[in-house]
Amino acid sequence: MFRYDPRKPKWSQIAEEIRRRIDTGEYDAETLLSEVAMEEEFQVSRPTVRKAMKVLRDQGWVVTSQGIGSFPTTAEERAANPSASQ
Repeated sequence: MFRYDPRKPKWSQIAEEIRRRIDTGEYDAETLLSEVAMEEEFQVSRPTVRKAMKVLRDQGWVVTSQGIGSFPTTAEERAANPSASQ
């Protein structure tokens, strides 16, 4: 079970964990990032997962296509996008 730091928002900690998994290669560009699976794994509500995913999209760590799903970006894609940040 994921352990939360009570001093930080859960959505922020989830986003950090997803970034870590992408950075280490645990999640590659073909990994479907399912909101339902994240709700279950992190034991949070859908809005919390959606906020974490929005931050990851805004930072360039995740790309979402309507009707297809959300997937991690590659390091090369993040490097090519100057607006991507941590």
